[in-house]
Amino acid sequence: MERSKSLPLQPPTYGNLITILSIDGGGMRGLVPGAILAFLESELQKLDGEDARLADYFDVIAGTSTGGLVTAMLTSPDKHNRPLFTAKDIKDFFLNNCPKIFPQDSCPFAPATNMIKAVTGPKYDGKYLHKLIKEKLGNTRLNQTLTNVVIPTFDAKQLQPTIFSSYEVKKKPSIDALLSDVCISTSAAPTYLPAHYFETQDPTGKVREFNLIVGGVAANNPTLVAMGEVRKEIIGGSSDFFPINPMDYRRFLVISLGTGSAKVEGKYNASEAAKWGVLSWLSSNGGSPLIDVLMQASADMVDFHLSVVFQALLIEANYLRIQDDTLSGAVASVDIAMKKNMNDLVKTGEALLKKPVSRVNLETGRYEACNPLMKRLLKGIEL
Repeated sequence: MERSKSLPLQPPTYGNLITILSIDGGGMRGLVPGAILAFLESELQKLDGEDARLADYFDVIAGTSTGGLVTAMLTSPDKHNRPLFTAKDIKDFFLNNCPKIFPQDSCPFAPATNMIKAVTGPKYDGKYLHKLIKEKLGNTRLNQTLTNVVIPTFDAKQLQPTIFSSYEVKKKPSIDALLSDVCISTSAAPTYLPAHYFETQDPTGKVREFNLIVGGVAANNPTLVAMGEVRKEIIGGSSDFFPINPMDYRRFLVISLGTGSAKVEGKYNASEAAKWGVLSWLSSNGGSPLIDVLMQASADMVDFHLSVVFQALLIEANYLRIQDDTLSGAVASVDIAMKKNMNDLVKTGEALLKKPVSRVNLETGRYEACNPLMKRLLKGIEL
């Protein structure tokens, strides 16, 4: 049946499954999940008509850093109360804007300049990104998204995560921030983009301040955070989830999208790292090793955990992690926004759609082919 433009997303108790879409952080590598999302939305449109959008099918969409921005794009309402962006718009958005978000210095002394910047301040000032996000998202607040969203950040002053969740905003009005502020905050990767400060005011007039950096330092793969937010709602007795058990993973249908990694060939090695001091850990080999390691480790630990859980419960078909672990050279960077690199990332995402569905080998950390699951996932999402 074709989905009505005004039909609200039904609670999970309406069907059998709690559907979650999760998108990792990774700077311009957001082009990789962008290709996957465009394909997924096009397949759903074949089932329910060209007006179908991803926000119509997922109970929760979660994203960190670039994934947080994509989450906001897919769930922010336009003047007709439909998603502001289609999934196929994501590619052009990144291709057109990444070179301005991450301007490249062609000067022969650029490596030395970047090293100095890494010590004295962020590599990019973020002005274009901030202006762009504010223009696109306007005055839309967290409570106005078309489906539930979960976007992690990290408060540098409190030294603890701050999770912007549609579920939490009902109980904590102080986190009902502008989506533009949330997106700027979750994208504020240390050494790359500046931390973001803003304030909110609750209905009583109480002001809350936020001093935020990228959520990737805590949850670059936000899948587990999203599932945790759902479980809290179930434990709290939400009518949307009654009578679902909070630990009943069989009710979850999860698609988790990575932004690519360089595991096979590797980007760094121990013989090099053994010689590094503070400066080299902040800037080396075209990237920031410290940030790369922290964010990749954060993302992979979530995948390892969920792979074990879903395998142990014999419900592997309910969890799909889509990730490419063969990136190398400049294409593995988060910010070298050259035309060739960006086009290669688009091709990487498109190539993933043609490969056999894979799962992480918990011994090697590499992805290995397994039985196709996309039809099962599409069927579950449609329900």
